[in-house]
Formats: sequence, structure tokens, C-alpha cells
Amino acid sequence: MQRSQHNPPATRVQRQIPTPAPRQPARPMAVPRQRRRNRSKWWILVPLAAFAIVMAATCAALSLGVVLIYNNGILPGVSAAGVELGGMSETEAATILSSQLDTLTVRDGDRTWTFDPAELGIAVDGAVTAESAFAQGRGEGNPIRALLGKVEVAPVLTVDMVRAAVAFDNLAPQFALPPVNAGVALVNGEVRATPAQDGRELNVAGLMGILEGNLSELLADGELELPMLQVEPQVTDASPMVSQAQALLSNPLRIATYDPITDASDEWRVPPSEWSQWLTAQPAPSSQIGLALTLEEAPLTTYLQQQDAALGETRYIDIETVAHDLQTAVSRNQTDTSTRVYHHDTQHTVQSGETIISIAWNYGVPYPWIQQANPGVGDNLSVGQAITIPSPDHFLEYPVVPNKRIVVDMSEQRTRVYENGQLKWDWIASTGIDDSPTWPGVYQILLHDPNAYASRWNLEMPWFLGVYRPVPGEDFTNGFHGFPTRGGSQLLWTNNLGTRVTYGCILLSSDNARLLYDWAEEGVVVVIQN
Repeated sequence: MQRSQHNPPATRVQRQIPTPAPRQPARPMAVPRQRRRNRSKWWILVPLAAFAIVMAATCAALSLGVVLIYNNGILPGVSAAGVELGGMSETEAATILSSQLDTLTVRDGDRTWTFDPAELGIAVDGAVTAESAFAQGRGEGNPIRALLGKVEVAPVLTVDMVRAAVAFDNLAPQFALPPVNAGVALVNGEVRATPAQDGRELNVAGLMGILEGNLSELLADGELELPMLQVEPQVTDASPMVSQAQALLSNPLRIATYDPITDASDEWRVPPSEWSQWLTAQPAPSSQIGLALTLEEAPLTTYLQQQDAALGETRYIDIETVAHDLQTAVSRNQTDTSTRVYHHDTQHTVQSGETIISIAWNYGVPYPWIQQANPGVGDNLSVGQAITIPSPDHFLEYPVVPNKRIVVDMSEQRTRVYENGQLKWDWIASTGIDDSPTWPGVYQILLHDPNAYASRWNLEMPWFLGVYRPVPGEDFTNGFHGFPTRGGSQLLWTNNLGTRVTYGCILLSSDNARLLYDWAEEGVVVVIQN
């Protein structure tokens, strides 16, 4: 075969096998950087996925909770009138809110009074307030605050104008400060004129106009400021009265007291330094200077109340009468008056062995009067039973004559007559028999009859002085008299003086009876002692 010169003949080429390098220790196979990065992300995704699932569940739960909260009453952060309303329905909230306004303070400057708003016609409109509370976070206010914070809803108030007008009209005197007329005062022993002071009174009409406005804003702080009117005093200058007051205040104010039951006298004295502070002036058209001094009612009444309390629980004075008498005295440039001490009814607890007659005898009250004071109480009393004992003042119908007194001593069968504290006459006398006794007690001369007739016993009694009525409401009187006659001629008991012989009256000799008849006017106190 002819070879081309361009294709040399194949020659066997031997491949040279490199001599292997010394064996080295095996090393880990290197992983490409990109591959290592991808495998790290795979491990991170597992917890991220778990977290995402938890968050999704939480958000779902929160969303569900929010939905439930929104669908179940007032949002949790809402309150009104100090009441937390979260979770309540409007009806529940309305019921609670309607009773929340329990006090209301009304104010005039520094003076305050506290009332039950219902008495003034003011109340919380529970339904409207609850509706406003429910709307918080649902179109009104901030929903986040309503859910998670705190939202205070102002309570909506209502007022019954008619009831409020009546209430404040009745309360107006309590709020009033009367004006103080110019007066006089004793300062370091010298009488000086004192300035007048304006007074204040409630403007009821103006207050009603205020209450017709936005009541909730008006009472936002729980107080109502009263609109007041200024009241000017009648007397603004008392300087013309200084000289008259100087004469009056040279003496203490004296009140003589007399207890006709105990025959005890006392005198209350108010020093000029004290009662000068009560003096004021009043317009007096009949006076030459157009003014007259008088006593301020409030401090005078306070003083008399204190004196009355000091008498104890069983005795008292007529404060109104004493105050009037003192005013009259001052208007006449006098500083003295007198008053009578009175006694209250008392309570008696029945003891073992007592009867209504024995109780009446011990108290000195005819037993029919105790029966009248205790309707339904008969002779059968129970131990421990409380009964009323009428005051002895029931038997003193006339003004008391303080300087005369008659004492009948039944144990001695004597009648003693006193004048100005001194014994005037001491006479032998006779009182009632056991079946018709003379009843002990403190009484009074009630009537004069020169020749009284007792139809029950057919007796004519000369120089009769009525003393007490044994039975209330009946025209039957026991009293003093001289020797009686029966049938117009038979003279009785002339030899029985000093023994119990009458039917309840007090027998004197006819001569002594005539003396007593002329001496003792109606009102003289008669004490009959057992």
C-alpha cells in the first residue's frame, strides 16, 4: 500500500504515568460555599414557620376576642359616675347609673350644704348615660382607649323643675344670711356704734334658670354654686342711739325665775359685756329719732336655750315668751324681766304592790287625771308597766302670784299662809275623810264664791275658794270654806276643827275663811301636803 508522504506512519506513543505523590492523610471534602449557605437557611425556616403559625393563631384569637368584646356590652375601659361599666349591657349600666348620684353639695362661697339630689329633683339619666358609654369605641372616642385604656363618660343629669323649685323655695331660709342693722357695742367700757352688714338670700328664680341649662356641665365637680341676692339692712347708722345704750348697758340683763311647784327662785344675769353684743337698732317711726334699740333674736334665743337645758330634763321655760318679755323691757329702757319654770309630764314604772290610787297619792295628782293621761289603764297594773304622770302645771291655770303661798298640812291639820316669804297666818283646819279625801298636790286658787252650794251633800259653804278639780273636765271643785250649813239652818262641824271631817274640802273657821277669801286672789299657789 503506497503511503502518502503527508501521512507519516503511526508510531506507538507511550503514555507516561506520573509517579504518585506520597499518600497524605484524608481531608474532608470541601463543600462549595453556595451549598453551605443554602443548607443554613433551611434550618432557620423551621422556627420562623412555627413562630408565624403561633402569631397567626394569636392574631386570630385576639381578633376573635376583640370581636367578642365588641359584641358583648360596653368596652372594658369605659366608666361613668365612678362606676366601671366594662362588659355591662346598656340596660344593666342604666340601672346602676340611675342610683349613683347619692349626694350633692350646694355652695355659697365658704358655706356648704350636702343634700340627697333626689330631694332637689336632680337625678342621673341612666339610660342616656349608658347609651353614651356603649358608644365609646364604636363611633365615639378612641377605640384603643376604650379597649385598653380608661375612658370616663360624664353622667347625663336631669332635673324635675317643679320639684326643684319647691325644694329650693323651702330651703331658702336655711341659705339666707339676714342683714345686720347698725347697732351699739360696749368696747372697753365705752358704748360705740357698730356698722351695718349686708345680708344674702337665695335667688330662687335665678337658680331655676341656671338649672334649665346644661346640668351635667354645671355639676361636673359635684357642686352647685347658689345664686344669691344682696339684702341691705334697714338701719345703717345707729350713732343717735349711743347715749340711750350707754344708760341701758350700765346694768346687767336680769331674768328672775320662779318654780311654783318647788317654790324655788333664781336669777340669771347677763353682764353688759355680753348682752351689749345683742343690741341693735330697728326703725321706729313713733320715736323722735326714728330708731329704737332691740335685742338680736339669734344670740338671745341661743342664751335662753342654754339656760333651759341647764334646768334638766323635767323642767323648762317658755323661751318664746321670755324673749318677748326681754324685748319689751329693753324697748322701755329696762333690763329686768321674770319667768315661770314649768314641768314636763313624767314616766313612772309600776312597782310591786302599787295601785293607780297609791301612785297618784304619792305624786300628788288626783288619780282620775292619771287615768285620763293613760287611756285603757285600769286598776290592774302590771309590775314594770310604764305610765304617764301628768305635770302639776295642769293644775296651775292662772299666772302665778309669786309673793303669796298657802300650805295645808294634813298630818297636822293646819293651814299656814305666807306672804313675801313670811308666815302671815297659822290656823287649825280640817280636811277630808278617808272615803272622800282631800288630795295632796300643788294647786292654785281658781275661783271665789261667797256662798257655794254642794248639791251632792246639800251643803252651803261660805267664803268658798276653789282650789282643784278632782276629775278633769267636770265642774266640781274642792277648796277652802267656813262652817257649812245644811238645809239653810243646820250649822255643821263647828266642834270638829282639827279632825278629818269634810268630803274633800279644807275647812276653816268662818272668820278665817273670810280673811283668806279677801286676801288670796286667783293664781295664789296652794300646796296640800300629806
